[in-house]
Amino acid sequence: MKFTAAQIADILEGEIIGNPDAVVFKLSKIEEGTDGSLTFLSNPKYNNYIYSTQASVTIVNASFIPDAPVFTTMIKVEDAYGAFTKILTFYDQVKHNKQGVEQPSVLSESSVYGENFYLGSFSYIGNNVRIGDNVKIYPNSFIGDNVEIGNNVIIFAGAKIYSDSKIGNYCNIHSGAIIGADGFGFAPKEDGTYSKIPQIGNVVIGDYVDIGAATTIDRATMGSTIIHNGVKLDNQIQIAHNVEIGENTVIAAQTGVAGSTKIGRHCMIGGQVGISGHLTIGNNVRVQAQSGIGRSLKDDEVVQGSPAYNYTDFSKSYVHFKNLPKIIAEWEELKKKTE
Repeated sequence: MKFTAAQIADILEGEIIGNPDAVVFKLSKIEEGTDGSLTFLSNPKYNNYIYSTQASVTIVNASFIPDAPVFTTMIKVEDAYGAFTKILTFYDQVKHNKQGVEQPSVLSESSVYGENFYLGSFSYIGNNVRIGDNVKIYPNSFIGDNVEIGNNVIIFAGAKIYSDSKIGNYCNIHSGAIIGADGFGFAPKEDGTYSKIPQIGNVVIGDYVDIGAATTIDRATMGSTIIHNGVKLDNQIQIAHNVEIGENTVIAAQTGVAGSTKIGRHCMIGGQVGISGHLTIGNNVRVQAQSGIGRSLKDDEVVQGSPAYNYTDFSKSYVHFKNLPKIIAEWEELKKKTE
């Protein structure tokens, strides 16, 4: 995809300083700009790169005034960072604007889909699936029976959505994600073996949810595992059966949430956090990375450690912990003097 400086300026409602016919077909950092690339300058500490960048077009703040010759074509806007973000969004939309059903693929006759639908090759869509408008399903994906998918959803290559799952609008599900696999339910038997408990529930995902690559969300034993609107899940996260995650909560990579735990709204959970089952995590909770949560948390708590406790107390304790060898040495010296 190629764009001229004039076309970009029109999208951004910016002013061109330089060649309006300059052509770009890729994006770059300003310090790594090459011929044909579009970049931006918003942070003054990078100002020196504007004079050496090889980028064909650079988006700059309207207030920027160069003090040496500039060879890149500049587009002046009120907010260069925001404008570049707008271009990234536009580029992403154009990039994913595929349509049609590629072959080979399997699309059940009992399933229906809306306008501007794309199904990549080697994908499978089961019986009675309902798919909205502007949905893009990339190659090697699996959509099980009775799945419902809303509008403006992107399912990237290799994602698997098991039967009866419900996906809202404006969701992104990345490669390798698995939604609706069985929850981890086994009952011990007298002979020491385990009997599998049927997992007959489903997964319900709200609107504007992002699910990272290789993240897994288990179906409920009964009822639903629920991911509410605006939740953002990083890569390689495990969400167990009957978990509920509140609106606009974000969780970083390699975190695991055990079964039937309820997480509130607007929480921020760091990477490699472990959360035990059947807990209630309040709203606006902050959990630092690598923490272990073994108790329920109230609204607005900020915790760290394993087992986790108050973040401020943890930080104070850690200072003493680091000084422990020195404290022991001083204690041993004092002990010798008093003997």
